[in-house]
Amino acid sequence: MFDSHAHYDDKQFDEDRDILIPSLFEQGVKGFLNASSDIASSYASLALAHKYENVYAAVGIHPHEAAEVSEDWLNELDKLSSDKKAVAIGEIGLDYHYDFSPRDIQMKVFEAQMAFAEKKNMPVVIHDREAHGDTLAVIDKFPNVKGVLHSFSGSYEMAEYLVRKGWYISFSGSVTFKTAEKLRHAVTAVPIDRVMCETDAPYLTPVPLRGKRNDSVKMRHTVEKLAEIYCISFEEMAEICLNNAYSLFGIVK
Repeated sequence: MFDSHAHYDDKQFDEDRDILIPSLFEQGVKGFLNASSDIASSYASLALAHKYENVYAAVGIHPHEAAEVSEDWLNELDKLSSDKKAVAIGEIGLDYHYDFSPRDIQMKVFEAQMAFAEKKNMPVVIHDREAHGDTLAVIDKFPNVKGVLHSFSGSYEMAEYLVRKGWYISFSGSVTFKTAEKLRHAVTAVPIDRVMCETDAPYLTPVPLRGKRNDSVKMRHTVEKLAEIYCISFEEMAEICLNNAYSLFGIVK
């Protein structure tokens, strides 16, 4: 399994990070992408990526942190993204659920990072919560930028539209939730060569482990649910998601 979106720099892992991460690789996890939320976490993601061979980093500004960027944040991002273990810009996007940053500032920072990704010819990892229309409008504005919608929460029609435009769709533990029938229907709009799997660890722990801190081993339950939907084996599903992540992020093994 390859976890295409995790946050092992999160404080929830502070007490056991150095024990947990090596143990993941002993339990069927081939690697993971550590996504960032601001400049500080981008540096932390890269530090993890350099410590472990099979760890990679996405660097960028999360919509929650958009209002806190410094004047030279794009210069910092340029330096971070030039690192050999930085394989994507992210996570970036819009969050209209919490609105921790004003929506106009979220949009400004999102569009700036899309333009930056286009300039750097790098894929993006997009966070979209209750902002589907505006997220799609920005994606349409930058047709040369490709990437993945992480922890997808949109409709069948939205997934179908994104796939036609060359995007990948990543599903987290939420696809296992009892109330997620519409999300499981959206999975069927995604061709097997465009689907990815993630944890968003330490969040979104899949059924039947709800209430526990999430980690990449627990992604097994998400992969199993996707395999059930696609009518293939667990092993096939895990390999497909791994290969799709490697393809998008340019990981050569």
